[in-house]
Amino acid sequence: MSNAPLMPKATAVWLVDNTSLSFSQIADFCHLHELEVKAIADGDAAQGIRGIDPVSGGQLARDELERGERDPSYRLKLQESKVRLPEVKRRQGPRYTPVSRRQDRPSAILWLTRNHPELKDSQIMRLVGTTKTTIASIRDRTHWNIATLTPLDPVTLGLCSQLDLDFEVNRAAKNAPPRPPEEEGQTLLPADVTTGGETSPFADFERPERRRDDEEKIDVDSVFAKLKGLPRGEEEER
Repeated sequence: MSNAPLMPKATAVWLVDNTSLSFSQIADFCHLHELEVKAIADGDAAQGIRGIDPVSGGQLARDELERGERDPSYRLKLQESKVRLPEVKRRQGPRYTPVSRRQDRPSAILWLTRNHPELKDSQIMRLVGTTKTTIASIRDRTHWNIATLTPLDPVTLGLCSQLDLDFEVNRAAKNAPPRPPEEEGQTLLPADVTTGGETSPFADFERPERRRDDEEKIDVDSVFAKLKGLPRGEEEER
């Protein structure tokens, strides 16, 4: 059983308006942040939420409330409910999605495949209540409406809760295989390579300098002998 009231913010609104409890006491009892309780007192948060009396609702005893008002350091304790509710079991199959939300499922699937590619199809099916065929069509970009789909957070759309999403993401991260070292990204080349060492990666593309010693030696005497043997007119043209 949770140690927080059924409606924490509504309970905090009532305690702020009707008691002299400190912000820290209200935050501790309602499982909220102290700054959030302060924002409720200033009117910056929980606007439009009607306060709920935890005393009349059987969640807080009257003497417990009075004791907390007398001692600012005292932490209120939630009154144990006399009604035993059965424990809610986690669903194993796909989640039921209301008809009004079903048109948002492709956008939610697209968001999940982009932001959490480690999720399996079975996990996405549990989160948004879809089918494996729809997931495959969105992954392969063969969905009939893929051109106009916009990735949207399934929590914002109301298709699943943040707790369910975090649970599936953490579960997928634990079951994911370790990443190979060669896929961790390319690294810089060593300094001896980039500074022109013996094993330069661009050695095959560098043009060697032309050296006269390596070229064929030219016999000067034979060249002049050929020139003298040419006719006079042909020599002038040359």
